Amino acid sequence: MSAQTFPSRGGYEAKAPSVFTARKIGAPHTLEHRIYIEKDGVPVSPFHDIPLYANEQQTVLNMVVEIPRWTNAKQEISKDETLNPIKQDTKKGKLRFVRNCFPHKGYLWNYGAFPQTWEDPNVTHPETKMNGDNDPLDVCEIGELVAKPGEVKQVKVLGVMALLDEGETDWKIMVIDVNDPLAPRLNDIEDVERHLPGLLRATNEWFRIYKIPDGKPENQFAFSGECKNKKYAMEVVRECAEAWERLITGKTQPGEIDLTNTSVSHSKNRVDTSSLKIPQGENLAPAPIDSSIDKWFYISGASA
Repeated sequence: MSAQTFPSRGGYEAKAPSVFTARKIGAPHTLEHRIYIEKDGVPVSPFHDIPLYANEQQTVLNMVVEIPRWTNAKQEISKDETLNPIKQDTKKGKLRFVRNCFPHKGYLWNYGAFPQTWEDPNVTHPETKMNGDNDPLDVCEIGELVAKPGEVKQVKVLGVMALLDEGETDWKIMVIDVNDPLAPRLNDIEDVERHLPGLLRATNEWFRIYKIPDGKPENQFAFSGECKNKKYAMEVVRECAEAWERLITGKTQPGEIDLTNTSVSHSKNRVDTSSLKIPQGENLAPAPIDSSIDKWFYISGASA
């Protein structure tokens, strides 16, 4: 991963290039597995410590990769654990995997989140008429490389879809790695359709049907499933950044969200990392996955 110098913002002092790396605990595909993010070898929170913007102009953003493209394990930043490591989601004590809905295998993009953003569940969006989903802002990176969990990518925003998920607004920001060969030609949402025809339609289809194999109904979208443009997407990013600012400074009640951080000077939850007992990294082989995870589901009318 290349070194990236971050501008000072909100209490950050970036006097030397910083490198983000992943510290892995336990074997992937186990309940014990955690991926902590380190900055220059020191554990930090991917939710609270990594700057949202990677340049002064705020045109390049940092994305934390949770799930590599083509994989099925549903991994996410853990909101309620100290320093918010990435872990595999569970339901009723069992690890969660997304199903393969023909013709798709796992996730279609490198999937992750923007740091220092939060979809406030106390706020109703004026257009979707639903509240936020209480998570960092979701990001779909459409570049050609398959990323690694815990990788921090520099990306530019192209557009946004508004999934309506069980009564909540669940924004999906479409982005591309700034180092991708196509990045210079992708500057807004219409460029995606021009250079990657069918990708937005496939994205809409995937989010619409991916829960059906687990017995849930189709997901719905705001804006009739339309992907809004870059300008609209950046407004969503700014709104969620402001919501995070209210959260980290105590203006909004955090509920079960752990606000421990190592760098936000105006946060009362800032700590010295040396006071935290974060285990040393391990590089264990993944635990075997049940073969049923590779099953293909044909969803009737998926391409309609």
